[in-house]
Amino acid sequence: MSDNNVIQTSSAWPFVEIRKLLKERKNLIKSKDKIVFQTGYGPSGLPHIGTFGEVARTTMVINALNHLEKINSELITFSDDMDGLRKVPDNIPNNEILKNNIGKPLSSIPDPFKKFKSFSEHNNSMLKEFLKKFNFDFNFKSSTENYKNGTFNESLKRVAEKYDEIMNIILPTLRSERKKTYCPFLPICPKTGKVLEIPMIDLNKENGKIIFENGGDKLQTNIYDGNCKLQWKVDWAMRWFTFNVDFEMYGKDLTESAILSSKVCKILGKMPPSGFAYELFLDEKGEKISKSKGNGITIEEWLRYASPESLSLYMYQNPRRAKKLYSDVVPKAVDEYLSLIEKFPSQKEKDKFSNPIWHIHNGKPPLEKIVMPFSMLLNLVGSSNANDKKILWKFINRFHKDVKPDTNPILDNLTEYAIKFFEDKLKPKKIYKKPNKDEKEALLKLADRIQSIKENTLPEEIQTAVYSVGKENGYEKNLRDWFKLIYQVLFGDVDGPRMGFFISFFGIQETIKLIKDKVN
Repeated sequence: MSDNNVIQTSSAWPFVEIRKLLKERKNLIKSKDKIVFQTGYGPSGLPHIGTFGEVARTTMVINALNHLEKINSELITFSDDMDGLRKVPDNIPNNEILKNNIGKPLSSIPDPFKKFKSFSEHNNSMLKEFLKKFNFDFNFKSSTENYKNGTFNESLKRVAEKYDEIMNIILPTLRSERKKTYCPFLPICPKTGKVLEIPMIDLNKENGKIIFENGGDKLQTNIYDGNCKLQWKVDWAMRWFTFNVDFEMYGKDLTESAILSSKVCKILGKMPPSGFAYELFLDEKGEKISKSKGNGITIEEWLRYASPESLSLYMYQNPRRAKKLYSDVVPKAVDEYLSLIEKFPSQKEKDKFSNPIWHIHNGKPPLEKIVMPFSMLLNLVGSSNANDKKILWKFINRFHKDVKPDTNPILDNLTEYAIKFFEDKLKPKKIYKKPNKDEKEALLKLADRIQSIKENTLPEEIQTAVYSVGKENGYEKNLRDWFKLIYQVLFGDVDGPRMGFFISFFGIQETIKLIKDKVN
C-alpha cells in the first residue's frame, strides 16, 4: 500500500481534519489555490501554554496537508492587541501601570516589564519567540496594525453596509439591558484613549462617519483607520472575511462565539472557516488555565524541564479531551515520547502514520536508540545527588558502554532536564521515611544479599533476590508494602523504579552505600 493510500485512510486526527477540510471547501480552495489557517490569542496576559498548543496542533494539520496534497498554505497567528484591558493579571510586576490603564487598548498601555513600547508588544514578542523555538512557519498579524494601516477598512465598510442584518443575529443573544447599548463598533475615546462600549446614534454607511452617545455628550468619529474596533464576535468574523480563513481551532468555551461569528461571516459574504473545538487545559486543581491567573505550567517551565518535542506530544494527544497541565505531567509525557520513538522503526507503514511521533517530527522522527526512561534518570539524580550531567553519564556508561553524548543527543539533553526537574520539583517534596527497628533490619539484610550479587548479574535475577529478602522478612503476604518501604526510605516516595534494573544500573556497591546511608 502506498503512503498516499495509507494517509487517505489514517485515523490520526490531523489527517481526519485535513481530509474533511478538503472535502468541505473543495471548490473554494481550488479557486484560490491556497488554504489559510488561523490561530488567535489575546495578549491581555502572558501567553500561556494553551496558546502554544493551538499553533502546534494547527501546524500538525498543515503537515498532514503537505503529505496529502500539493496546495499552498499560510498560518496566520493573530493577536487581538487592540482589545481594551478589562482586568489586571495576577502574575504581572508593576501592576499599578496596568491599573492606571484599564479600558485602554493593550497596544496603548506601557509595558510593566519596561522592555517594550507596550504591554501587548511585550506579550506578542514572547509568543513569537516561543513559536520560533519550535520552527513553526507562521505569519504574525497585529490587530492594532491592521486596523490603523487600513487593512480592515474595506471589511469595516462591509460591516457598516450589513449593520442591520448583523444586529439581527447578535441582539437576540444579549440580555435586555445590553441590547439597549450594543453596537458592533467600539470607538477609541479621543480624550482618554479607552475603548468605549457606548450606544450608537447614527452611522453613515457611505462615508463611515459614526456618532455615539457618550454620557450625555456626542462623540463623532469614523469607523476607519483605527478610530473604532469591532466587538469580539463581529471582529472574529471580520478577520475570517478579510484574510479568507479556511480553518481555525478554538477552545470549547468559544463554541457559541464561533457559531455566531460564522453567521456574521456569511452575512458579510464569505464562507466561514471549518472549525475545530478543542477541550480546555486545566491546572492541578481542575481549574481552567488562565493568562490573568498564570496558573498551570508555563511554556518556559516545560522547556526548562523537558524537550520541545515532549510538549508537542502532549498537545497532539486527545485534543478533544480536557487535560490537566502542570509540572507533574512532564515526566510522563517525556517517557511516552521516548516509548513512541522506540516503537516507531518496527511499526508497519500504516501504524507509523498513527504514531504521534510522525506528526511531531513531520514524518522524520529521530532514530536514536532509547536507553532508559526519564523516570529512571530522575531516580538516579536523587540517589546519586548528581548536580552535573557528567556524573549521570558515568552511571549510564557503566550499563551502556557504547552510548555517548554526541551520538545520543536525546539522552544527553535528558540528563540536564532530569537534574533541573529533580532540584526544582521533586527534591522539595521528598519525605524520607525513618525505618523502625524491624524495617531497618530488613533493609540491612537486603544490603547483605546485594553484596553477594556479582556486578554482571541480570536485572531479573537481582529483582528475584530483592523479592526473596522481602518474603524472608515478613512481607511474604504483601510484597507491595516491601517495595513501598524501599521506595520511601531510599527515594522519599511511595513509588519508584524496578529495583532489579535500578541496582544493576546504579551499581552494587553504590546501592549498598545508599541503603546504609538512609537507614543510619
